[in-house]
Amino acid sequence: MNLLRWSTPELTLTFTLDDGPVRLIAVQAVDAPAHESPATGQALVEVSALGYGRSPGTHRHVDTILGQRLRYVDHHDDGCTLRIVQEDAGTGLRIISVFEARAGVRAWSEASLTGPGELELTFLSSLVVGLESVDAELYSAANDWMAENRWSVQSLRSGGVPKIVRDPHYPVAKGRHAVTSIGSWSSGESLPVGVLVHREYALGWQIEHNGPWHYELGENRHGGYLLLSGPTDQEHQWTVQLTADAPFTTVPVSLVVGTDSDSALGALTRQRRALRMRRPADDRMPVIFNDYMNTLMGDPTTEKLLPLIDAAAEAGADYFCIDAGWYAEGDWWSTVGAWQPSTTRFPKGLGEVIDRIRERGMVPGLWLEPEVIGVDSTIAGSLPDDAFLTRQGVRVAEHGRYLLDLRSPLARQHLDDTVDRLVSDFGIGFFKFDNNTMTGPGTDKGGTSLGHGLLEHNRALLSWLDAVQTRHPDLLIENCASGAMRMDYAMLSRLHLQSTSDQQHPLLYVPIAAAAPAAVLPEQAGHWAYPITGTTREEFTLALVNGILGRLYLSGHLNQMTESERELVRSAVSAHRGVLEDLPDLLPRWPLGLPDWDDEWIALGLSDSSTTYLSLWHRAAGPSEVTFSLPHATITPVFPTDLDGWTCSWSGDSLTVGTTVPEPSARIIRVSAV
Repeated sequence: MNLLRWSTPELTLTFTLDDGPVRLIAVQAVDAPAHESPATGQALVEVSALGYGRSPGTHRHVDTILGQRLRYVDHHDDGCTLRIVQEDAGTGLRIISVFEARAGVRAWSEASLTGPGELELTFLSSLVVGLESVDAELYSAANDWMAENRWSVQSLRSGGVPKIVRDPHYPVAKGRHAVTSIGSWSSGESLPVGVLVHREYALGWQIEHNGPWHYELGENRHGGYLLLSGPTDQEHQWTVQLTADAPFTTVPVSLVVGTDSDSALGALTRQRRALRMRRPADDRMPVIFNDYMNTLMGDPTTEKLLPLIDAAAEAGADYFCIDAGWYAEGDWWSTVGAWQPSTTRFPKGLGEVIDRIRERGMVPGLWLEPEVIGVDSTIAGSLPDDAFLTRQGVRVAEHGRYLLDLRSPLARQHLDDTVDRLVSDFGIGFFKFDNNTMTGPGTDKGGTSLGHGLLEHNRALLSWLDAVQTRHPDLLIENCASGAMRMDYAMLSRLHLQSTSDQQHPLLYVPIAAAAPAAVLPEQAGHWAYPITGTTREEFTLALVNGILGRLYLSGHLNQMTESERELVRSAVSAHRGVLEDLPDLLPRWPLGLPDWDDEWIALGLSDSSTTYLSLWHRAAGPSEVTFSLPHATITPVFPTDLDGWTCSWSGDSLTVGTTVPEPSARIIRVSAV
């Protein structure tokens, strides 16, 4: 058997290059024994086109006619990138499977025709991995506005892949376990991340696209498969015409391995760090104050902002972001688009507020929702239909907004002029880019399928972001979409900070913040810390704890707080700065498992080889205690600086944490190797 083995710093892929289409038969850690047996008959590439479907017919995207007809032609390995070339002689279809060595592997498919004619593709996988068995557990996460990062674990056998293989006929279920995201919110219902755990082996993945995606797991006669893709015809109304002059490239995906769910998610953390596009500003991790959450809530004025700015500076903030409403006269939802400062909110001009931010030693920032134009905005009438996403020539309108088509030069020029003007006029150094309106299935403008029009727009948005940062290399940009409804590594490979939620209740924010490092780098996870003046000390403390193991995104009426409350905020900022020194090298772990939404005890650890920062939350009244495995080490309180009603005790390599606090409370400790 002709085997090809190819390695990244952390894993080795094994392919078969003969006996039908190329197959990826093993994904292993680099130090694992070589895999010799062809454990699966699953093809590396699955592809369908009009006139070329599947056999047998199912809802699954495997067993495609064209995928089975592909044959190995060649491969090229330059040490960093492997390219495997396959062709179908009958149609002239050529598929190049590309594998890029990072910490794990990044992969995608490139399709073209070698001769005349055309194919209307209806599906092309980014990657398909053959599995020895589907007797495994799947870790995946539901996502929703104010209820993000809700991880769960289930057996694939109970989740759509029943075991029906029996002698003598060996039937295989035609079903699958499928997870699909639709529209422009890539994480609007589910995260584009998963981990499959089989005994002591774990396979982790993410789909790196800021629009629709699909993954599925199923069983075949030789084992099983994991299939990762961007938009499809069946799920997303996507097709694309392929000719010799019009190739197509799928969305990229990443693959990692581990021994369990935590180690696989740690490997995904290393992979995400390897994917980030390094720019001069990327290593900057300022403490940002934002005036929105539980504070001004989209109603900023000079009178309200000036005392907040002074208080934020005294608390230790480095940046001050004026959130939504700065451009509005009264209600603004359907009138956005011109992005000119309000004259009623700022009688002496926005510059007065910006100057105060700068005078207090902070960098000014603004909220902006660049991809929409309100239906009642004057800009809506001055831009032509070609600047917007349309269906059958009619502008797509959702929730009082039209949606700009970033393929349009006029749309891009409008946004370039806006960003450049705000940077030039006010010295803006930070933007919170929000996205609160979904596109639906896409646009058919230019004769494309709806799904392909949306894919082109998604890619044009990424291109626009790249151009903005090329022109303004010191600019920091936050990724937000009604919280974390577009939390993916197409966006986050480019942008600096991710809003992890719009959740306003500190107790409900706990599982969101604790689970976030499973989907986003800790150094990009912007967790709101919005202590509320007048609450109990424990409530106040818990709201701050939520933000410290990540990127503390400070808010709250700091100017109305008592001196003891302000001192607690300053202490939290100081503790956070200590964590920031180590944050880019820390990997996440969950000593109590990934949190359930209603868990009483929740724990998040961020670790390197010698130190673990551990956030511990108890979301009920004490007394209570919990025990989990952790190597014996020295414990130091991080925030607050004393445990005060909490205790920690060791029994071998088990740590018991207890609280007698008669209400929900939280602490952060540092566990250092002896």
